[in-house]
Amino acid sequence: MEKQKNMIMKLVLLWVLGLWSVSGIGLSRSESFLSYLDEEVTVSPGSTTTLIVPLTLIQGAASKGAVCLDGTLPGYHLHRGSGSGANSWVIHLEGGGWCNTIRSCEFRKTTRRGSSKFMEKSINFTGILSNKAEENPDFYNWNRVRVRYCDGASFAGEGQNEANKLYFRGQRIWLAAMEELMAKGMQNANQALLSGCSAGGLASILHCDEFKNLFPETTKVKCLSDAGLFLDATNVAGGHTLRDMYEGVVTLQGVQKNLPSTCTSQKDPTSCFFPQNLVSNVKTPMFLLNAAYDAWQVDQSLIPSLADPHGLWRACKTDRSHCNSSQIQFFQDFRNQMLDAVKIFSESNQNGLFINSCFAHCQSERKDTWYENDSPRIGNKGIAVSVGDWFFDRTAVKAIDCPYSCDKTCHDVILK
Repeated sequence: MEKQKNMIMKLVLLWVLGLWSVSGIGLSRSESFLSYLDEEVTVSPGSTTTLIVPLTLIQGAASKGAVCLDGTLPGYHLHRGSGSGANSWVIHLEGGGWCNTIRSCEFRKTTRRGSSKFMEKSINFTGILSNKAEENPDFYNWNRVRVRYCDGASFAGEGQNEANKLYFRGQRIWLAAMEELMAKGMQNANQALLSGCSAGGLASILHCDEFKNLFPETTKVKCLSDAGLFLDATNVAGGHTLRDMYEGVVTLQGVQKNLPSTCTSQKDPTSCFFPQNLVSNVKTPMFLLNAAYDAWQVDQSLIPSLADPHGLWRACKTDRSHCNSSQIQFFQDFRNQMLDAVKIFSESNQNGLFINSCFAHCQSERKDTWYENDSPRIGNKGIAVSVGDWFFDRTAVKAIDCPYSCDKTCHDVILK
């Protein structure tokens, strides 16, 4: 009965979010796309198949001003490593969109994306966070952490809005979380991987070199960005949906002061929130895992409902077999833009790539896409093995798929 109640509440929330985003009340577009992988995060009653890890709130965070949008304490989930992985750490930064206006941030603070009051008290660890060797061969016995996302600016904001009691403290949350984890043993790490999905994937790019600087030179440190390669792309109406939204995020949440000076010395702050203008200047080894036709970007940036008022793209968006040749070319142009964005990045021997021709989003968190017999592959190699080969320097990984629709291994997201 409780499970049915939760499902009904979720459906109602989805309906309200969709209604608000269409009616123009002012919610961030990103809030209306509740990632399909969110189902993987919450604990199912009676679940015994996955590892369930409790939430830990950072008790000392408030004194540092490191609080969620609503002023509550930030948190994380930690499962300790063992054996050969006892001194190895995976830090995974949670994703979940952004808020770019007072109104959208006020809404966000009434959800788990803006307040620890609404965070699940326990979550499932799957994919790169799994503790099973058969599901996560390279990292299963490491210390694995999921840092919860409750600021709305990819852990990069600094400021507040007194009138509406909104706290933009993403950078402080990042620092408080790292300080706490270092005190809990991460300072003794002999190897560490900072990863993140979606908005957390952008955060892993923004904070990669900071993460590396936490450790002595002898520690092997690398970063993984999953579905974080958000592009400054033109939508089907010729507008710039994501740039417009990012401008609001950067301005409202005071992100500028925390952006890399290597970028802000040459470009405007909004441009420096786009990974395509950041990745080539990251000094720490990094792996970019991305779908060439990222499902979130297709739905929210390329073909948002406001850019397609007459529904000319609706059938194509939900079923590619209904796309005409010019629509398919539009997707191919987006893929080409992504490949252009990583060209310089990929020239570095220390960096890795896995860009598959799928309509997917966040492939490292899910059991079915991370390491299963039918998981996505490029050539004969799946995602988990590719990331592991790169991290442990077993072989160089610069995997770029052929264009749509050649890949038959995709686990595509069905857009509505």
